[in-house]
Amino acid sequence: MTDLNGKYALITGASSGIGRVTAIALAHQGVNVILVSRSLEKLTPVAEEVTACGVHAEVYSIDLADVATVREKIVAIVERHPIDILINNAGMAYTGNLDTMPLDDWQTMLNLNVTSVFQCTQAVLPTLRQRGGAIVNIVSVAGQQVFPGWVGYCTSKFALMALTRGIAAEERANGIRVTAVCPGSVNTSIWDTETVQADFDRAAMLTPETIAETIVNVLSLPASAVVEEITVMPSAGVL
Repeated sequence: MTDLNGKYALITGASSGIGRVTAIALAHQGVNVILVSRSLEKLTPVAEEVTACGVHAEVYSIDLADVATVREKIVAIVERHPIDILINNAGMAYTGNLDTMPLDDWQTMLNLNVTSVFQCTQAVLPTLRQRGGAIVNIVSVAGQQVFPGWVGYCTSKFALMALTRGIAAEERANGIRVTAVCPGSVNTSIWDTETVQADFDRAAMLTPETIAETIVNVLSLPASAVVEEITVMPSAGVL
């Protein structure tokens, strides 16, 4: 198994949901965590939970949807910290038929769900190549199949899946392990956002803790092995 103790992980979308819980789960494994989100106010309590585990944490406020500035800001972070693990978790969803979806919403979602991942990855790759690091992209089952009313979101996640597979193909020879984690519905605050209107039973969804445990298990595999894609679904039914 890979010993994660002492490594550094950069997590986007770290202020809540899967990002927050994954940061804490990794901290329990001795991983130092760099937390990235738009809100420093929301990141601060996460950092406190992380440091309570006896590891180092730092917070950075970055609007990942502002893709023109993302690579530069992530490079600045990498120059300060020896990143071993990149977890691209930040994202947004939009429900509604394609014929009524505003162009601005379409572009914002593609910027955050796909282009920011491209920019973060470009910024971190040189360090990961030196350290034999890992990249975990939080995709979705929406990157494997299309759902009515979610076509824009599915488009962004299919693109993210292609990007993830492309990174894996290009960087395998450099010793970088790349994984697409594809959860079904997860009970996070995304369901409370203005752009999502869905009437699902949230009690039947996966918990962020389940996805965090999956990520830790993937990263803990021996360095000679990689899970390139893993789908995690709620046992209560298909969501």
